[in-house]
Amino acid sequence: MMASNEVSASSDSTQWQSINWKAVKQHVLKLQMRIAKATREGKHGKSKALQWILTHSTSAKLLAVKRVSQNKGSKTPGIDGIIWNTDARCMTAVNQLSRKGYHAKPLRRIYIPKKNGKLRPLGIPCMIDRAQQALHLLALEPISETVADLNSYGFRPNRSAADAIAQCFKCLCMKRSSQWVLEGDIKACFDKIGHQWLIDNIQLDKRMLKQWLGCGYIDKGLFYKTAEGTPQGGIISPTLMLLTLAGLEQLVKSIARKTGNRVNFIGYADDFVITGSSQEVLVNEIKPQLIGFLQERGLTLSDEKTHITHINDGFDFLGFNIRKYKGKLLIKPSKSNVLLFLSNLREFIRKHPTIPVNDLIKILNPKLRGWANYYRHSVAKQVFGYVGHQLFWLLWRWAVRRHPTKSKDWVRRKYYMNRIGGWQFHGWQKIANMDCHFNLVQIAQTPIKRHVKIRSAATPYDPEYEVYLGKRKRVKESRNSWFDPVLAAI
Repeated sequence: MMASNEVSASSDSTQWQSINWKAVKQHVLKLQMRIAKATREGKHGKSKALQWILTHSTSAKLLAVKRVSQNKGSKTPGIDGIIWNTDARCMTAVNQLSRKGYHAKPLRRIYIPKKNGKLRPLGIPCMIDRAQQALHLLALEPISETVADLNSYGFRPNRSAADAIAQCFKCLCMKRSSQWVLEGDIKACFDKIGHQWLIDNIQLDKRMLKQWLGCGYIDKGLFYKTAEGTPQGGIISPTLMLLTLAGLEQLVKSIARKTGNRVNFIGYADDFVITGSSQEVLVNEIKPQLIGFLQERGLTLSDEKTHITHINDGFDFLGFNIRKYKGKLLIKPSKSNVLLFLSNLREFIRKHPTIPVNDLIKILNPKLRGWANYYRHSVAKQVFGYVGHQLFWLLWRWAVRRHPTKSKDWVRRKYYMNRIGGWQFHGWQKIANMDCHFNLVQIAQTPIKRHVKIRSAATPYDPEYEVYLGKRKRVKESRNSWFDPVLAAI
């Protein structure tokens, strides 16, 4: 019996390794494009039939299992403790991925810290539940991309915060642009969405949707039922949230047409801004309609995070500060995010006084690159210089404390190289009989490049935009090579 199991596992592993993933993706994409086309044409019966075909296809099941077994959370188990960490287990999971007899298990509740010091609850599904959600997401995403607001940018393929900020610039940069901004934030959006609204309005297998919404969660050994909301940890949850909020932009535009006012909507997940020509329009016309729209879905605006601001006073959105200075719109990294980033760097360096310098650089470089890449499309040159200066002194003090009996000149020669523009923090070690240097990324040298916003109507499921999106992808990949390599052999 044991020998038979070993042969079966070996067979599954070989089968998984021999999959032609390019052909699998093409087959799924063709079905997704047909679903999107049927949705655009209002043929909901046809799109439902195509959804059924997709969720029962082997290609879609393969992609679903591949996604959940290779994403960042793949090593985090649900309540059953199972992870799919071998090719054989992945292939077995594909064969077990069936609607028949399926029952979703309760979520494993964990907590992660938020910026304000509070804890954010996350519900971790079991691997099989994640795969089922990923499978049905393949069938739901073409619909969500077709009906989503044109200027909604969060949790959508090929879109980013940079696109949302570029749209803010477009709507606010001119002299004749709207001068007032409603900063909106939906209170506990994922946790409060009404289940009945989702069941009545989301074009998805109702039985499967009810399973995920009502599976409950286990916290500290106790089971709790869920009567509202979608789990912040479920693969399909962001798309359910997007579909719940779809229509906000059309609502705002319809009010603008009736009142003759110039109004714009920019959304990113559950955060959004609405620009208006006057404070009265936003307070008396827009906000009451927003409240009614959200109440239908079981949602409310957050009083502490929803404000109406004049553009000359500026506002923070997605970590950026957007403000007009003497009639000129400038978008910069927000002060709070700069201070938070430096605080995190300071805390990390303080907690690792004895870490090898090479390891320190390997950890710091991705942090610096990621932060710089996020802000490099804004007016951030001065901020990058400030962050680089502060980091220099953090690392200098770290290096001096490691060698209290050595002179500062000795410390400088050990940890720094003379480069054009100043000293560069570095380490070295022998690799394959070569002296290899690890250089810290110079964040102050990050090039500033204006981001070209995606076309509002572009989706990956419309053949009209296939060439356009392919070109954008290639340009993006070519621009992501601004930094020096971590390891530079001499």
